[in-house]
Amino acid sequence: MMILLTGGAANGKSTFGESLCMRFSGPRFYLAAMRPYGEEGEARVRRHRKLRAGKGFTTIERYTDYASLVLPARGTALLECIANLTANEMFDERGNMHDPVDCVLSGVDALAAQCERLIVITNDVGSDGVPYSTETTAYIEAIGRINAALAARADTVCELVAGIPVVLKGELPQ
Repeated sequence: MMILLTGGAANGKSTFGESLCMRFSGPRFYLAAMRPYGEEGEARVRRHRKLRAGKGFTTIERYTDYASLVLPARGTALLECIANLTANEMFDERGNMHDPVDCVLSGVDALAAQCERLIVITNDVGSDGVPYSTETTAYIEAIGRINAALAARADTVCELVAGIPVVLKGELPQ
């Protein structure tokens, strides 16, 4: 089963995703794709670790190449998040740009094959109508293509609006 959680920034996607994971017994994996840059990034990572403390997650920090990741057991995995993974796959350490769509999707497919439940968090981007640089526009378009493909694959799609889950497809597990 795959559940896709989407929504704007700071709308409660992570908290809700973690609460979904807690509904299931068995191993829980938190797949952290955010590459921390600077003190702000490190602070965000510390905050998320603190929020997960005591919830029984095994954290796997991995920034790229989810297609080759082998989980240690079947269970529930929370992938946080597609926006970070897309940026990591799209821009290499020299700033060169690559099309990340196939890489990200094949990584999610590989994870889904290893899990009883995969909860994927993504961001709703590109709806503000503001013009951006060529690179940012390409990034927004890539996330849009990835999100559409993931929504088609997912059993459940849920948007978080001001912390309130709104089911767009399927139903949430009890």
